[in-house]
Amino acid sequence: MPAIPPHDTPHDDDARAYAERANADRFARLLHLSTHATPNNAAFGPPIVNTSIYALPPQPSGTYQYARWGNPTWTALEDALAVLEDAETITFPSGMAAIAAVFYSLLKPGDRVLLPSDGYYTTRICADKYFAPMGVIVETCATAALAEHDLAGYRLVMIETPSNPALDLADIADVCARAHAAGALVVVDNTTMTPLGQRPLDLGADIVVSADTKALNGHSDVLFGHVSSRSEELIGGVRDWRRVVGAIPGPHEAWLVHRGLETLEVRFSRMCASALTIAQRLATHPQVQSVRYPGLPSHPAHELAQRQMHSGGSLIALTLADEASADRFIAACPYLRPATSFGGVHSSAERRARWGDAVAPGFIRLSVGCEPTEALWQGIATALDAA
Repeated sequence: MPAIPPHDTPHDDDARAYAERANADRFARLLHLSTHATPNNAAFGPPIVNTSIYALPPQPSGTYQYARWGNPTWTALEDALAVLEDAETITFPSGMAAIAAVFYSLLKPGDRVLLPSDGYYTTRICADKYFAPMGVIVETCATAALAEHDLAGYRLVMIETPSNPALDLADIADVCARAHAAGALVVVDNTTMTPLGQRPLDLGADIVVSADTKALNGHSDVLFGHVSSRSEELIGGVRDWRRVVGAIPGPHEAWLVHRGLETLEVRFSRMCASALTIAQRLATHPQVQSVRYPGLPSHPAHELAQRQMHSGGSLIALTLADEASADRFIAACPYLRPATSFGGVHSSAERRARWGDAVAPGFIRLSVGCEPTEALWQGIATALDAA
C-alpha cells in the first residue's frame, strides 16, 4: 500500500479523496483476509481456541508454545487489525492495558512524559500513581495548547485528538515533526476516531493505542485494546512486556472484537453522518448553550479537522444550562443510554462533570450510535424541550 499523501500539501482535496479510497481498499482487504487462505470445507470464521497448553516437540518451537505467549484467536484479530492500521498490532484485555504496556515498555526513571491534561483521565491517574513514584517526570498540556508547547527534553509525548470529552484538536503531523526533532516519541490515542476516521501513523506517530471496547467492537459487550506501530523495536518491546507480564486478552473476547470489527465501516459511517446532522441541529436549538463538534465550521480547529480527519467523528459535546437540565435531558430521551462509554451501536450520553472533568456542570458528551437519524433526532429534540 503506497503512503497516503500528507494533508498539508496544496492539494488537500485530492489527498483526502485518496485517503478515503485507501481506507475503503484497506477495509475490503480486512474483510477478505481469510477468503483466499481458507481451505475447501473449512470455516471462514476464526475458532475460539480455549487452551492453556499446546503440543510441543522435544525442542520447543513454533508459533504456539504456551497460552500466555500466543493464541490462534488473538492472531486472527491481530492480523485483521494490522491490515486496518497498516502496522503490526498487539492486543490487550482493555484500552488501559494497552496504554500501560506502552508506558512500561518505554519509560524509565528520569524520563519526562507529556500527557494531555484534557484527555482520558485514567491515563493521567496511571502515570501519577505508578510511574511518578518510580521517578518518571509526568507533565501535562491541554490538547489545543500543544501547538505552542516546547517538546524538548521529553522521552514520550502522548496525544489524544479529538480530546475526550471536550473534542479539542492537536495537529498530529506538526506535533510529530517537532517531537522527533527534539528526540521524543509520539503516542496517539486514536480511540475516538478509529483507523477509518483518522490515521496517526500516516501522519508521523510512532505508536497508536486504542480502546477497542468502543467503536472497533461496537456492541458494548467486551473490554479490549490494541497497540500498533511500524517500528519493530517499539512493537517488539510491547510484545515482550505482554508475554512476560501476562496482560493478555481472552480468546472469546478476541473473537467478539473480530466479529464486531467486520461491521466497523458500516457502523462508523452511519454514526458520523448522523452526528454531523444532529450537531448542526443542536447548534440552533434554544435549549443548547453551546455545541462542540469538529465537523462544524464553528469548531475552533475546523480547518485542521478537514485536513487531518476523514470525518467529524461520532461524539458531540453540548452544554445545557445546568446539571439538572443535563440530567433531565438524558433521562427523558428514549434513544439515549445513560452510560460512561461511547462508540456503540446504541447512542449514549453522560454529564462529564460528575467524573471531575474540567467542564461546565451542564456539559454532556453525546455518543451517536446507529439508530435511524431522524428517529434519534426526534427523541433528542423532544427531550431537550422537556429539559
